[in-house]
Amino acid sequence: MANQTNDRRSFLGRLMAASGLAAVAAPQGQAQGGSGDREFRFLPKYARAQDYKSLKQSSYDVTGGNRDAWPIPAGEVREVFQAIGPGVITHIWFTIAARSANHLKELVLRGYWDGNPKPSVEAPVGDFFGLNLGQYTIYQSAYLACSPGKSLNCYFAMPYKKSARFTIANEGKQEVGSFYSNIDYQSVPSLPADVMYFHAQYRQAAPCVAVAGDAAKLNPDGKLNYVYAETRGRGHLMGVTLGVLQNADGWWGEGDDMIFVDDESRPAINGTGSEDYFLGSWDFGGRDGAIPFAHDQYGAPLIVAAERTGGRYCCYRWHGDNPVTFQRYMKHTMEHGHGNDRRDNFFSACYWYQTEVFTDFPAMPAVGERIPKVFPA
Repeated sequence: MANQTNDRRSFLGRLMAASGLAAVAAPQGQAQGGSGDREFRFLPKYARAQDYKSLKQSSYDVTGGNRDAWPIPAGEVREVFQAIGPGVITHIWFTIAARSANHLKELVLRGYWDGNPKPSVEAPVGDFFGLNLGQYTIYQSAYLACSPGKSLNCYFAMPYKKSARFTIANEGKQEVGSFYSNIDYQSVPSLPADVMYFHAQYRQAAPCVAVAGDAAKLNPDGKLNYVYAETRGRGHLMGVTLGVLQNADGWWGEGDDMIFVDDESRPAINGTGSEDYFLGSWDFGGRDGAIPFAHDQYGAPLIVAAERTGGRYCCYRWHGDNPVTFQRYMKHTMEHGHGNDRRDNFFSACYWYQTEVFTDFPAMPAVGERIPKVFPA
C-alpha cells in the first residue's frame, strides 16, 4: 500500500511539472517531499509559509482619483504590464469600454518574455479570452472566463526568469475610451531549471479552403487541415479556443482533430470528430436541439443558429488532465468538415508551454480580415 501511495505521489508530481503548475519555489527551511513533511500532507498549500511576494499592476488612477482606466487612441500601443526579475503572472483581468462594436477583434494582446523582441503571446483580445467571434458570452472554464459586466479573466500561470512585458495595440479606427486592467503576479527568489514559457497564438481561415471530390473522402496525413499552431522545441499543449461562422447549412463539425508530435509526416493523435474533440457529441444537440455548455475543461458556450448559414459557435478544449507533450515538434490541426470538405470561417487561439522563450508566429491578419463575415457559396 505504501508503494502505491508513493507511486501516485510521484505521478502527480510529474503531472504538475508537465502542466507548468508546480510550485515556483519551496518555502525556506522546508524541503518539499522530505521525510519531515510527510506527517503534514493533510495541510493545503495555502496554509504553509510561502516564499513569494504578491503584487499587482493595474490601470488605477495614480493621482488618487477615480479615473482608473486608460484611453487607447486608434493606432496606438499601450503597455499594460512590465516586470523585472523572476516571477509568475497568475491572473489577468480586463474590461473595456469602446465605441467600436468590433473592439474585441481590433485590440491585440502581445506578451514578451525575458526581453525577447518577438512575442510569445499574440492574439486579438477577444480570441485570447475565448470570444473568437468578437461578441461577449458569459462562461467559466479552468483557465479562461467571461463574467457579467463584460469582464475577461485568464488564470494560466505565466512564469518568466528575467522579465515580462504585455502590451495592447488598438488597430481599430476609433479610440478605446476606457481600458481597465488588473494583472496579478508573484515576485519569486528563483524558478526551477525546467520551467517553461507560456505561449498563445492566433490563427484564422476565413474561409477555409474546401477540398472537393474524391480527395475529400480519405485524409490520412492531415496536410490540408486547419492549423491551430505549429512549433519546434520541447513543451506541452494545453488546449485551444475556436470560433466558427458557418458559410453554408449543415453540420460543420465532422472534422477530426489530428495532432502531430515529433513527426511532421503523420499525426500521433487522431480524434473522431470536432464536437468529440470539444467533448460534446451528436452535433451538440443538432439543428433544433443544440444547447450551449461550459465546463472546467471543455465547452461550447456560444451556439447561435445551429447548422444554418450564418450559424455561430465558440468552443474550447483544455488538456489540463493530460497536457500533450512534445520533445522536438508539435502541430495541432483539425479537419474543416470530413476530409476538409467545408469552407466555414475558423478563428482560433492555441495555448501551450515550451522551453524556448518564443517561436516565430505567422503574420497577424489585417484587422479588417479578422472581423467575422459570412461568405456564402
